Amino acid sequence: MPKGYIIAHITVTNPDAYQDYVRLDTPILLRHGGRFVVRGGQSETPEGNSLDRHVVVEFPSYEAAKTAYSDPEYQKVAEIRRANAESVIILVEGAE
Repeated sequence: MPKGYIIAHITVTNPDAYQDYVRLDTPILLRHGGRFVVRGGQSETPEGNSLDRHVVVEFPSYEAAKTAYSDPEYQKVAEIRRANAESVIILVEGAE
């Protein structure tokens, strides 16, 4: 079964408030079997347009990634991100 991923591209507009999101979202995603593969770090965009920060969370399956994102507790915490950052969130099934 292919793994699932949540891929986030983010530009933080309020760094202090955004830290609350990072602190609160981590245990929720880990509880759903998530593992952070990329979380910020150095990056460049050789083609196209991009936001500033990139996060990739790997899950045991695509369904697990969807369940984590849809978790009501996560959605409540995601409001902090939405209020303090511009973001694009992608759910994707991995290759086998």
